[in-house]
Amino acid sequence: MTLTLTSHAFDQGEGIPKKYSCEGDDVSPGLRWAGVPEGTKSLLLVCDDPDAPGGTFHHWAVYNIPPDRDGLPEGFGPESLEGGLRQAVNDFGRPGYGGPCPPRGHGLHHYHFRLSALSEPNLPVGPDASCVEVQEAARPYEISFVELVGTYER
Repeated sequence: MTLTLTSHAFDQGEGIPKKYSCEGDDVSPGLRWAGVPEGTKSLLLVCDDPDAPGGTFHHWAVYNIPPDRDGLPEGFGPESLEGGLRQAVNDFGRPGYGGPCPPRGHGLHHYHFRLSALSEPNLPVGPDASCVEVQEAARPYEISFVELVGTYER
């Protein structure tokens, strides 16, 4: 079975509703996944915007997700750390999700929600790790990944 990632809020390549952006409620969309490969010890979910004017902007990283979990609910915030889940500090300078917020008039931005299956149950990072630090720590343990890309423009 292949690793899959979906959202009820938007489909692959489609627009992310305003509700999930800095112009709306700025809550994370609900996400579901399936097909976690055998040997997976944890999952990592990140959201990045490679179209940001200063280079890739890191919006979210949730790590140490148990491999038997099949999704995250809408509005999964920094206080939602049940089961050992951790959330990194995003490029807005706070832990948890920060929704799409591209500069006005900058054009269409692509938001990559990437789910990685990892061979390590707990990433070796500190409690205030940034999204970049988490992604770098996960790289050697990645077994498989899938991306769900949504778009947003202001």
